[in-house]
Formats: sequence, structure tokens, C-alpha cells
Amino acid sequence: MPLQPSMKLISVDDHLIEHPNVWTDRLPQKYLDQGPRIVDEPSSTGGAPIQVWYYDGKRFPAIGLNAVAGKKPEEFGVEPVRYADMIPGCYDPKARIVDMDLDGVYGAVNFPSFPRFAGGLFTKESGDFELALACVQAYNDFLIDEWCAVAPHRFIPVIILPLWDTDRCVEEIRRCAAKGAKGITFPENTVPLELPSIYTDHWDTVFSVAEETNMPLCMHFGSSGSPPVTAPEAPYAVTISLYGTNSMSATAHLLFSPVFHRHPNLKVALSEGGVGWVPYLLERIDGTWERHRWYQNVVKDIRPSDLFRKHIYGCFIDDVAGLKARYDIGIPNMTWECDYPHSDSYWPHSRRYAEKAFADIPDSEVHQIVELNARKLFNFYDEPAV
Repeated sequence: MPLQPSMKLISVDDHLIEHPNVWTDRLPQKYLDQGPRIVDEPSSTGGAPIQVWYYDGKRFPAIGLNAVAGKKPEEFGVEPVRYADMIPGCYDPKARIVDMDLDGVYGAVNFPSFPRFAGGLFTKESGDFELALACVQAYNDFLIDEWCAVAPHRFIPVIILPLWDTDRCVEEIRRCAAKGAKGITFPENTVPLELPSIYTDHWDTVFSVAEETNMPLCMHFGSSGSPPVTAPEAPYAVTISLYGTNSMSATAHLLFSPVFHRHPNLKVALSEGGVGWVPYLLERIDGTWERHRWYQNVVKDIRPSDLFRKHIYGCFIDDVAGLKARYDIGIPNMTWECDYPHSDSYWPHSRRYAEKAFADIPDSEVHQIVELNARKLFNFYDEPAV
């Protein structure tokens, strides 16, 4: 049956491609030569020049990570190499709103591309952390003041952090919360970024200010910089098929860590991992906790699955297994995603596909999953009519 017109699809996982002037328009003059900038280079195939990012003396050839919206699957590639190879909605917020309208999508969270999904590039690839801090702040200002300002009732701003310095993380969260930020990108696992783990108290001030500002931590697949390990000969299709295992790993770490015990109001949104795995993993984690908690350094009086239902949200596009198991997962813990402009997206037919996916689900449950849960999670409500 059609989705009710009153139901506004809110995607908790879309992506933007930063336009060439995001940093050159915002960085102090002294950083322009080292800050992110686009350079045209000759193509190795003799075709049109390619466009690449340069930052802090390093070359980054990907400008449009998997930005293939509008193309047929037979035309997909991993990296568009020119802005002209992408539709304008990838990098132009006004064009994005048009594309969302075509798709039947009302609101969206947009993760960064060049800085990586949780801003890890500025932590891993920087030699000058004052430059890196300026780049983080410039991205967040672009996101809030330029991208989301086009339609603040449609875009949900989620910021990146200067992950190498928790004091500056706290300052940036507060600065951006005052400007209207609604969420915080955070690595699904900090250890591959050579940062302290969530089992330490290193991140406590960051998590506390996230609670204070009522902003969830948005943990996107790949934000750790550590995709699933496969055979060297394996096609990338294997990695794509295993995306959800990173979200599973993040969930296990969170539930056995002290994070939610120290931060009882913290929320975590897992992105691009699906939800069909949740019942099995919670059953396994609870069973492990029941049998093994007595001799391990874990909290012994709160069941992990209870923590999950209080603190963690998953998202999906058309997860048939997850919808069948929705009562075991917890309908309040489920959100919907579009994943524009990546290859998992059904753009411009997302609402049509959602109608198929939710055809046998009661309207009240559909409304929770596609809209209401995301509004509550991100404290994202339309301004009242004047």
C-alpha cells in the first residue's frame, strides 16, 4: 500500500560531495597553499583532465566517492574523477533539494566525503594540526552556514571533530551546537585511527558534551578507516556485502564498554549497516554476558540488550530480514536511509521502493521508522508556521 502522504521520509544516511571552494573560501590566507584544494591533472587515458584533491602536500584522487546517482548499475564505478561526472545534487544544496523532491524524501543527514565519514582524514593525514583544526572548522561552517542554510527544515547538520584533541572536540561541539548542529560524526572504532579506545576514559569529556547538547554520535561504516578484511584477490563486492559487520563490531564494543554506564543519556546512530543482524548479535552478546561476565571486566548487573534498546539506533534501505524481525530489534531503534548519491540508493525512486518494503507493515510502525524516530534522535522538528 502507498505510504501515507503525511509520512515524511527522513534519511539518516546521505552524503554530500564538497565543492572545490569549501576550504579556499574559508581558510585564513596563510593556509591556502596547504589546505584542501582541487587541482586539474591530465588523464592517463588521454581523455578530459581529472580533478583531484591536494591537502598538506598530499594528493587524494577521489573527489566523488561512489557518487553514481542517476547512472545505471552497468555504469557504476567507485570514483567519479570530475564534478562534471556527477549530477549537481551531489555538490549543490539547491540541486539536492530538487533531487530529494524527485525522490520523495523530505529530510536528510549528509555525511562528508573528502574529510572521510567522521573527519578522520584531518587526524591521519595532517602534519600541522593548527591547519587541521582550521579545516575542521571550515567544513562545519560550510555545512551549517551554506549547505544546511539552504533548507534548514530539510537538512540535518552533523559535524566533524578535531579527533586528535579532546579539549578542542568539546569546544567545537559547543561552538557548532550554538550554530544549530544536530549530530556528531564519530568513528565506529577509534583504534585504527591510532586514537585511544572507548574502553578508556579518554573520550569522556566528548561524550559528556554530546549528552549536554543532546546530539547523537553518528557512526558510519568505514569511519574507522578499517573495512572488513578480505582475501587480496577478492572483488570489492565481498567488502560491500560485509559492510554490516563493522556496525556489528561497533555494537559489541559499545555494549561491553563502560560508555553507556558513564553516559546514560548518550545516543549512537549506526549508519549504512542494516539491521537484520541485530537479533542474532544481541542474543549472542546477552548469552556471552550471562556465562562469562563473572570473571571479566564488564558491568554485571545490566543486560547488554537493554543498553542497546536505550542507546543505539540502526538504519536500513530495504532490509527484509530486519523488517520481519522488527519486534525483536525494537521499532523505536529503527530508522530509514536513502544513501544518496551512492550505489545502494534507489534515487529517484526511493519512496516507491520504500512503499514496497513497508507494504505489509502497519502504518503506525512505518511512520515511526521512516520519520518519527529520526526526528526524536536528532531533535529535528519543523519550525511552526508563522
